[in-house]
Amino acid sequence: MDDNKSFAQMLEESYATPKRFSVGEKVEATVVNISPEWVFVDLGAKSEGYIDKKEFLAEDGSLTVKEGDVITAYFLSSRHSEKLFTTKLVAKKSVDEFLVNAYSNAIPLEATVEKEVKGGFLVKVGAGTSGFCPFSQMDTRRIENPADYVGKKFEFVVIEYGERGRKIILSRRPILDKIEKEKAAELKANLEKGMTVSGRVTSVRDFGAFVDLGGVQALLPVSEMAWGRVDSAKALFKPGDTIEAVIINLDWENDRVTLSFKDTLPDPWNEVIAKYPEGSVHQGKVARLTDFGAFVTLEGGVDGLLHISKLGKGKKIKHARDVLSEGREIEVKIDKIDRENRKISLAPAEPDEEAKPQGQEKEDFKSFMPKAPKAMGTLGDLLAKAKRKP
Repeated sequence: MDDNKSFAQMLEESYATPKRFSVGEKVEATVVNISPEWVFVDLGAKSEGYIDKKEFLAEDGSLTVKEGDVITAYFLSSRHSEKLFTTKLVAKKSVDEFLVNAYSNAIPLEATVEKEVKGGFLVKVGAGTSGFCPFSQMDTRRIENPADYVGKKFEFVVIEYGERGRKIILSRRPILDKIEKEKAAELKANLEKGMTVSGRVTSVRDFGAFVDLGGVQALLPVSEMAWGRVDSAKALFKPGDTIEAVIINLDWENDRVTLSFKDTLPDPWNEVIAKYPEGSVHQGKVARLTDFGAFVTLEGGVDGLLHISKLGKGKKIKHARDVLSEGREIEVKIDKIDRENRKISLAPAEPDEEAKPQGQEKEDFKSFMPKAPKAMGTLGDLLAKAKRKP
């Protein structure tokens, strides 16, 4: 008797009619007793089932379950009111019987990947019996290295069985898809906007990275990878990386989750007022040139605008590229800061020098030289002029 059950529960169960199961039906059951050969499970409603104990033995012979554990099992048959279940089919001598059962009732079958063959893998089901698993059916993601699967034991579903066992096609996809759907359902119930989550990068593209949150695929856009400009997403992340990011958008209707990695980093704008007081001069790098000015990076995530009206003073220019080039290091002065809108207006550190068009320096130099006296002429001219005097 279970001491944790209430009197009402025991009374209800005493009047319950034993449930009838169909072959292949999945159940959640509690382990109530373990004998030398069998594991007995409580199915509720005055029903009990049993499972071959060998299914719960690890490679070293240790038992993987104990009384009180809740397990998932599949109904196989009933004899004299005794119900036989399995957690997964394990090939024995009567391998054909097991395969037919697995195929007819979609019961998982445990088998070992033998080797890679053309188009997929050869999978050993039992003594003298093998099946074929296509690459596309071995995993939910693209297989980069087939050798990683060889020699390993997995659960498969028989998706095709014919020619009296000579044609056996296996797949892991239904099992993996089901697991992912269950995980996704759990995540959808728990994920919230603004939450920090951990995930694994599955692929990196020019526009961002895809991150697996454990059943839900999320996108980390390149604009959310860092506070500064990102020239290459692949330089920051690679498949297999485990990262923490903040959920900035949830759209379950379209199955879209958007992440931000930069939100886990300190925001450089929190220190802008203190680091860049108005009137101060700083070194910056020209990041982008437009027809209305130049954007200058002061540090990662902090850019300012040097308006075209403050460039080329004394000379009309049509584009910032007429006087500047991208990547050039220049000194700028902080003209104005709009913290709320994250905008900084800049001015040249030395406006007179920055504004001079090419060749203007010579003009200015001449203006500072004293004017030369008028030419007096040659010695002959002077003598002739003297003779003309009365």
